[in-house]
Amino acid sequence: MVSFSQLPNLRAKQLIHVLEKNGFEVLRQKGSHVILVNIKSKMRTVVPVHAGETIKKSLLMEIIKQAGLTIEIFLKLL
Repeated sequence: MVSFSQLPNLRAKQLIHVLEKNGFEVLRQKGSHVILVNIKSKMRTVVPVHAGETIKKSLLMEIIKQAGLTIEIFLKLL
């Protein structure tokens, strides 16, 4: 089992790319937040896009859960 500490530091663009590999599409962007939706499962998640910053691991975990993924599957999609 992969632990919380083994999650990589990702920028928003990298995270969005991984989510798109899993069937998510960018629905819209409002300010500095990109809203993604998975057409098949109707799951939705929001990714904050702040230039030069990485996504905090606690937020990354929450986005992974919202996307219906496990950490192992997420890491394979990287």
